[in-house]
Amino acid sequence: MASLDLDTPWLASSIESFDGSLDIHIEEVSSSASLDSLDKSKSIIHCSQTIPKPPPLPAKICQRTKNQRCLTKSCFVPKETKDLWDRLFREGYAADVHIITENGSVIPAHYSVLCVASAVLENFLQQSKAKNGIRYIKIPGLPYDAIYVFIRFLYSSCYDEGEMKKFVLHLLVLSHSYSVPSLKKVCVDLLEQRWLTTENVIDVLQLAKNCDAPRLSLICVRMIVKDFKTISLTEGWKVMKRANPSLEQELLESVVEADSRKEERLKKIEEKKVYLQLYEAMEALLHICKEGCRTIGPCDKVLKGSQVSCTFPACKGIETLVRHFSICKTRVPGGCMQCKRMWQLLELHSRMCSEPDLCKVPLCRHFKEKMQQQSKKDEAKWKLLVSKVMATKNAFGPFMSRRSSFS
Repeated sequence: MASLDLDTPWLASSIESFDGSLDIHIEEVSSSASLDSLDKSKSIIHCSQTIPKPPPLPAKICQRTKNQRCLTKSCFVPKETKDLWDRLFREGYAADVHIITENGSVIPAHYSVLCVASAVLENFLQQSKAKNGIRYIKIPGLPYDAIYVFIRFLYSSCYDEGEMKKFVLHLLVLSHSYSVPSLKKVCVDLLEQRWLTTENVIDVLQLAKNCDAPRLSLICVRMIVKDFKTISLTEGWKVMKRANPSLEQELLESVVEADSRKEERLKKIEEKKVYLQLYEAMEALLHICKEGCRTIGPCDKVLKGSQVSCTFPACKGIETLVRHFSICKTRVPGGCMQCKRMWQLLELHSRMCSEPDLCKVPLCRHFKEKMQQQSKKDEAKWKLLVSKVMATKNAFGPFMSRRSSFS
């Protein structure tokens, strides 16, 4: 049973020594107990006026209405269609664009597909000059395989999971730079849910900030704050510290702020525990003085013995205090600490009691009368304590299990 420290400066008040006897019957027993967008240029859709309109679908066609859900449900792309577009890319049939990578390799593609998939690529292609019917664009600074996965996604929205995991950071940069939101969403989701580690979180954070991915950035910061000691020893942190000291300072401030919030939360939790324990002590004191509990209670009650169980967990601690208070010869607030705690509990009960004339707790009426003689400062402290105890009881009492207040 946890012990409760009631000996605080604001809790104590000067109380006169009381020499009167307690109207409590005590049997002698032995005590035992403890979280640079690019401007889109206009898209151009190339189509031939000579192509006839396709026949209507066999199923009912949803018309555009205020409710767009019908259109969404009817847009199902079968695997065969994706495979067809994937094959068109891999075989490069009638390709009219060559994409040059960093190592000089060439990826064949189609002008119309790239223009429809990316407004940025459309702008580049329109500015390029065709040679022998082929347009050339260069994507430097990234490996061939990453660019290959990127162009393939523009055709069929398909990717190999192993390749995606290997080049996810490159693909995040490509999807942002060339304005492909569908691929960017895939990269961000996979990083958030599965592929964020202590080793890559610093690199991911820097890319998330540069690629306008605020949610991913927030998740990275939270991960760094949570496991700062491990992440601060990684190679990514060391490189970031040299290349981007302002980001390091920002992260350090986040760690300090998180620690402060954590300490404040813990402090408030502990305060609420103390206030709840005080309320339970008041219940136990009233229970002992009114009904009696095992071997201690009012003189006009027949006690049931030490073997009877009690539903008030604070009773044991209160019983110990009452027994001591009844036999202590000092019994003054400054002379005996146990007696001082008992005086404070009695005064707290008196301030919470609404029926002093009928109350059986000793000194209840005495403290009610003494309130009128206290200074405004002491009175304000006691009122604040009572309000906090009652507020905590009302907020948590019905939902929290009872705890022992004293040991």
